[in-house]
Amino acid sequence: MIELQQVTKSFNGQKVLDGLDGTVAAGECLVVMGPSGSGKSVLLRHIIGLLRPDSGKVLVEGKSVPDLSPEELRALRRDMGYLFQSGALINWMNAHENVALPLRETTDLGEDEIRSRVQRVLALVQLEQAAEKFPSELSGGMQKRVGLARALVTEPRIILYDEPEAGLDPEMSANINRAIRQLKEELRMTSVVVTHSINCALTVGDRLAVLEHGRFLVEGTPQEVLDSDMPRVQQFLGAKRD
Repeated sequence: MIELQQVTKSFNGQKVLDGLDGTVAAGECLVVMGPSGSGKSVLLRHIIGLLRPDSGKVLVEGKSVPDLSPEELRALRRDMGYLFQSGALINWMNAHENVALPLRETTDLGEDEIRSRVQRVLALVQLEQAAEKFPSELSGGMQKRVGLARALVTEPRIILYDEPEAGLDPEMSANINRAIRQLKEELRMTSVVVTHSINCALTVGDRLAVLEHGRFLVEGTPQEVLDSDMPRVQQFLGAKRD
């Protein structure tokens, strides 16, 4: 479903991705962890086509993302959802309008179908009663769930999560993690989750990869990675458990 082949990317002479290889199978949830600045969000932006690699290949559903035309990229993104770290809601739009935005930008659906889809995904994240509320009237956790509904509204086969727990208290973090796992199991979506949280990794991940120095240091089931005897992996994950 998703394949990275020897992907490199530098910014201002600083190499962030350095020959990165990785795959995500259809229906799988890959969790990517790593120190701040290790390139986790950069990885997601390559998958969705917001960044182009300096070299290497980024393939999604067999298509080379950097080589797609604008029209082809637009079509691919209809099959992909993206939950931004901040939620990235538009302040002057209510929850319904925020969730409807991708449909208005990437489809030719009529207003009745848009309204029906928005209501359906807001119900999935248990926010159907908040459709008319503006971001300033929503808690941080509710804003994240509106962002999640917006990522789901195009009925994507792939969804990318950038730090879904960022800024949330432990109870709301647990709720978001359960929602991600439940949605994956119910909708059978392929998922990539970037997180600093061991709890998130253990709740949602089928596989876990630790990214540092532009490459995956280790990959495997969450338990296999936690049991890794690689000193740097033990150091990083041990610090996250403390």
